[in-house]
Amino acid sequence: MVWWSREARGRGAEAPSREDVAALARRNGDAATHCAAGRPAEAVAGFEDVLARCLGTLGADHPGTLTVAGNLATACVGAGQWQRGLELMAANLSDRVRVLGEDDPRTLTAADALATAYRLVGEVDEALSLSGRVTAERRRVLGAAHPDTLVSRMGMALARAEAGDVESALTLLGAALQDAERAWGARHEHTIALRANVAGCLASLGRTTQAVATFRRAADDAAALLGPEHPETVALREDTAAAFHSAPLTDSEAVPA
Repeated sequence: MVWWSREARGRGAEAPSREDVAALARRNGDAATHCAAGRPAEAVAGFEDVLARCLGTLGADHPGTLTVAGNLATACVGAGQWQRGLELMAANLSDRVRVLGEDDPRTLTAADALATAYRLVGEVDEALSLSGRVTAERRRVLGAAHPDTLVSRMGMALARAEAGDVESALTLLGAALQDAERAWGARHEHTIALRANVAGCLASLGRTTQAVATFRRAADDAAALLGPEHPETVALREDTAAAFHSAPLTDSEAVPA
């Protein structure tokens, strides 16, 4: 991500040196590595450090600072600091709306993250409202099958499921899955994620045979894309087994091979 631009010069601000920007980007990357490696406490500490440096070097309203602030909020949620994470996410979204505009892609990314966090903490009404707005805007600007739109559509559907409307969630996920498969193919990360969530809804509705078959298809596609030992593939194999054993089969349901 390029944080410095001629725009900063045009506002009369002294532009940070390329070395300063590169150092901040490295620190941000290091903190993100902690997130990816499952070290949320270290990620929070890393993002706190780089955010303080961004505030001093770039200023509060610089896009790079806004990005790091969003990363810190997400890391807090990942570390189980739910209240702090939600408050930081909401503040970051407000700042992005003010600085970048309501329909800027970076603003929509922050809004989508906040909607997901709302869903995870059980604030379903807020999740539904925000994810619906983000989905509509991304669909309008990017198209129904853009990866960002697919992520928002999945989040909106999962919020519906969290609210207890699993049938509606299944319908939304099925439509998104069709669009994803048509645009990106079966062995694409978004297609696999959507298929896995379709399977989860089927399992919740007691449609065991369909759930098992759908989980297995997602697991097979994940194995082809990521490898049979990848954590995502292993998790999907476990989901397949769990779906099979979670509910008794009816006489009309065949036992999967």
